[in-house]
Amino acid sequence: MRAKASDMHSKDCVKVAVRVRPFNKRERDAGSRCIVSMVSSSITIQDPCESQSRRIFCFDYAYWSHSSFAQDRGGLYVPEEPGGRYADQNSVFQDLGEGILENALQGYNATLLAYGQTGSGKSYSMVGYGPNKGLVPKLCDRLFQAIRENQDTRQCQVFFSMLEIYNEQVVDLLSRASRTPGGLRVREEQQRGFYVEGLRTVPCDSAAQVEQLMEQGTRTRTTAATNMNANSSRSHMLIILQLKQIFSKESITKQSNINLVDLAGSERQRSSGSEADRLKEGTAINLSLTTLGNVISSLADVAVGKKVVHIPYRDSVLTKLLQSALGGNSRTVMIATLSPADICYEESLSTLRYAERAKRIQNRAVVNESPTERLVKELKAENARLLQRLSRLGQEGRRANDETKELRQLLTHNELQIRAIQTLWEQHLQEALKDWEQQYANITQERRMMQMHPYILNINEDAQLSGVVKLFIQEGDWDIGLCDSSPRSISIKGLGIQERHAVFRNEQRRVTLTPLAGSKVIINGNAVFQTETELQHLDRLILGSNCTYLFVGYPSERGGDDWSRYDYDYFQSELAAAEGIHLGESSAESSQTDPSLLAVFYDYIKLMPMVAEANQMSQELNKGVQFKLEIKNLALSDSKGHDLQKEIVVRVTSLGRKQVWMWSKAKLVNRKFLMEEAYQQHQVETSGDNRVEALSTAAVPRDKDPFWDPVEPVLLGTAHLWLQSLAFRIPLEEQLEVLGSEGTEEAILQAQLVPCTSTGLPMGEDDILIDPSELLGRRLDFQLVLEQCCGLRWIREARNRGVQIGFRLFNCSQPLYSPAVWHNVNPLLDHRVHFASLHTSQRLLDYLQSSAVVLELWGLQEGCTDLISCLEGVRMTTEGIFIIEEAGPTDTALVDSAERSCSVRALQQDLEELKSVNASLRKENQSLREQLNAARNGGESVRGRSVRPSCDAEFARALKVFYHSMTSVKGQLQRLRRHRPSEESDLLGLRLFVDEQSRLLRDFSEQLEQSVSTLKQDVAAIVRRKRERSGIWS
Repeated sequence: MRAKASDMHSKDCVKVAVRVRPFNKRERDAGSRCIVSMVSSSITIQDPCESQSRRIFCFDYAYWSHSSFAQDRGGLYVPEEPGGRYADQNSVFQDLGEGILENALQGYNATLLAYGQTGSGKSYSMVGYGPNKGLVPKLCDRLFQAIRENQDTRQCQVFFSMLEIYNEQVVDLLSRASRTPGGLRVREEQQRGFYVEGLRTVPCDSAAQVEQLMEQGTRTRTTAATNMNANSSRSHMLIILQLKQIFSKESITKQSNINLVDLAGSERQRSSGSEADRLKEGTAINLSLTTLGNVISSLADVAVGKKVVHIPYRDSVLTKLLQSALGGNSRTVMIATLSPADICYEESLSTLRYAERAKRIQNRAVVNESPTERLVKELKAENARLLQRLSRLGQEGRRANDETKELRQLLTHNELQIRAIQTLWEQHLQEALKDWEQQYANITQERRMMQMHPYILNINEDAQLSGVVKLFIQEGDWDIGLCDSSPRSISIKGLGIQERHAVFRNEQRRVTLTPLAGSKVIINGNAVFQTETELQHLDRLILGSNCTYLFVGYPSERGGDDWSRYDYDYFQSELAAAEGIHLGESSAESSQTDPSLLAVFYDYIKLMPMVAEANQMSQELNKGVQFKLEIKNLALSDSKGHDLQKEIVVRVTSLGRKQVWMWSKAKLVNRKFLMEEAYQQHQVETSGDNRVEALSTAAVPRDKDPFWDPVEPVLLGTAHLWLQSLAFRIPLEEQLEVLGSEGTEEAILQAQLVPCTSTGLPMGEDDILIDPSELLGRRLDFQLVLEQCCGLRWIREARNRGVQIGFRLFNCSQPLYSPAVWHNVNPLLDHRVHFASLHTSQRLLDYLQSSAVVLELWGLQEGCTDLISCLEGVRMTTEGIFIIEEAGPTDTALVDSAERSCSVRALQQDLEELKSVNASLRKENQSLREQLNAARNGGESVRGRSVRPSCDAEFARALKVFYHSMTSVKGQLQRLRRHRPSEESDLLGLRLFVDEQSRLLRDFSEQLEQSVSTLKQDVAAIVRRKRERSGIWS
């Protein structure tokens, strides 16, 4: 091909459009607020945590599809008012699709990339749903319309190809042959650049034929995703339309490639804390998307004049195929889709940044035109050169097998190209039409069967792939499973599917399902074991780990039900409910579910199928590892008593060695992709005759095994020791329940808070304070004593384990740990830590009166190292006392001058007030002296002088008794909060629960009333005695 001279040096920047979709069900339920605004082509996104933090982006096109729309009678989404701001499918096509079509007709290569997180609206913009057709079908309609309008001046030929890239493997979605192991190869040719060898290209002469081919490709994609255990949101789909225009009068041929690319979901998994997986994230699964980002960043740097040594096109399959679209010979448009919800802030901001980099890329698009016969001559000349090289290699007698093989492959490929060019277009088209007619006949047969028989319909996480596969259940018994040899079998593939998995029976218009031994079958969220179950219309079936189907009954049973609500999330919600995880369970009294709980619920149901698949792979690979979802911090709170942020974690247990790991959501997602690679490799090794011998080949080096990690300490639970008593210098001794993440009791911990002197001697009752403010500016010493742990469930499960207690106090940046104790269910800790405040501030007093020290129980495992206290930045005395607060010259120097002047003024006011008080006290003192002199004997005077100290001591003792009684009241309240009926409780069980709850409430009420009553009586007695003694003076 040659380019027009006028186009050789032209540069085109990648055009970037951004589209904002409406809230989905999850975001509406969570009460999400919109954080994205749009003015013209400018988009502003606001940080939901910081209202003043805003980012502004400008793009070539911006489409507001979030609100201000309505649905007409035909099902089309249109603006509520004519000329409204809502951007419908037509608006998007007029700007983007028409431009792509015009470029293709002019002879340019054109590319459309759809980018965004899973569920952000990529597929809706590209393909559409129902009557709301997306860019691809609209583009095909307009393309063939343009061909018909220009058929007098040119002959047009259209070829259609459809492929998928998953795990760096290319799958031909239109291929009639069985799938090639490892996928199709991507080759490079000097003229064509990178291309997929053996990719089927189908001639088309109508938009209807293209639509049918897309349906065929989608069906293949669905089946492949099930067979490979692949996640469609992690795969890239490419549709390639080759447009060849032959201008007979000018003897010119223009050839354009239209690449329509639906990229994999771009979401970033948020990892909890600073966790980093020892195995690289994503591996081949994420390689294409990661490399695409690197290519875009490099090209953006080139566009602004930076020197870039290498652009990594060759690092992934996707970037090889998109080389011309990014920085090459193509006019390219990217549409970035995003959610405006606050819960998607990080992903949406990432998408906008990605799109901003992409718009800087400069391409060099040229019109691809050539004399019609020139390509054939060039190929023949190249073949002649190849034959000469082969002949020369043979004469020299060198052993160049590899080079000879490569040359013969190129020779064969060129001959195929020559034959393809010389074959008449009509012959290609006739062959394609025969295939199309066969496919149309199959579709017609399927529609006829749908009106005669019940069937099961596949449900996929990707809505585009749901409802594609229909498996009909005709009269009689039908085995369903891997087997396909029997004429009365329904063949399905997937994780956990047995050779004969279950039996469908269709008799007298009644359909039943019977699971066979060892197979996993779930109906409407409940597991079924070898019992015949009658199926009702719209029952939900899960076969194996995660093959999800919707049962559709006989036509007479199908009413006007809305089938669309039975989506993938519905299936997983049913499973979660069966496990006791209900949406909004903890907020029954409120009309709206807590958004944080809702986010956790959706994370839970999203990860459930991944955990089921991981467990199945572990079982088939003989790994002996079990995965279980848990809700972290479900029943835990911080040092102020506020609920901690809840998130999903995965408890991973090695059943043989009793080792436990806690994985974050991000780590599970990454590891599952690595598990898939190991599992697929195992499937290849165990295929055919080697099936039995290769069972042990799943073993890989331990450091590369995605099912294994080095053992590490595990956080088992926490307990709260409230510090309020220290503000009054009252000692506290408690038995604390250590609660696990989900509220289970892990142990009982005996702990004390002991006010003491600077030498560590406990203080007595005379040192108790009535007013905590008396501590201001004074030294405060106390000891935290961890005495014993009782009933450790962690060690009861495996005796080769140990525990440590971790805690941090006030402004300690790093936690302190007790020494490790091993192999004992009721270990003595006998750990004592002395803390001191050299100059007690109001901030420390506020902390003591409103906070608790959170005692963390850490589980140790054989092979892991003990947790060590980090003393960096911690000040200690030579006696080993931890200083939690001190005042010195440095602190004074940090005070702002304005604050100092305010303090001086306040002190002057206080001084004046104190002078006034002092004067009045002097008068009162003089009066008291006169009363004392009038007393009848000196003994009573001595008795009078000790009134205030003795009353203060009595009041302090009363407070101490009250604090101790309130400790037991607080424990009773905690028991009430945790007391819940069992999930399996029947009516009798519920009655027993109500009786027990009434008893606990009665005990709690009595204890609280007794504590308050005792305090009132003690205070009244103290006041009465004080008045009596005061009466002696008068």
